[in-house]
Amino acid sequence: MTPLSQLWPEPVQRVSAYLRAAAVDATVQEFPGGTPTARAAAEAIGCEPELIVKSLLFVCDGAFVLALVPGDRRADERKVAAAAGAHTVRIATPDEVVHATGFEPGAVAPFPHRAVARTFVDRLFLQHARVWIGAGTDTHMAALAPSDLQRLAGARTADLVTHS
Repeated sequence: MTPLSQLWPEPVQRVSAYLRAAAVDATVQEFPGGTPTARAAAEAIGCEPELIVKSLLFVCDGAFVLALVPGDRRADERKVAAAAGAHTVRIATPDEVVHATGFEPGAVAPFPHRAVARTFVDRLFLQHARVWIGAGTDTHMAALAPSDLQRLAGARTADLVTHS
């Protein structure tokens, strides 16, 4: 009998294998109705949007920087640039997202990546026991502890969101 994880699309298998290799207590689940936005993911899972991790790719002084921010907040480009010590910042194009992360826009997992120079996680996540990350497609999510998210993503904590 083939394990369910081997029936998943390749990007989900990649995330799942990364979690298994790190011996992380994580649960990968499929949500057939889709999780293309933080709000849709929260509704599908049955949790608050603040528990959804948005993986947003920026280009800071020419380097790819991933910002992990709560689903109920907006990333502040100036704060992302400051965290990265960069003078210029912009949102990555869809082609750059695929190149740097290996995932399609709307399905970016916080790990593993191809060409992300630095990753930052908003410190608001550290107050929760578990958070939900994209797991490689717009229908797959994984739940894990924020400390595991930070470790596996190689992320430094920072204040990355607007507070308005």
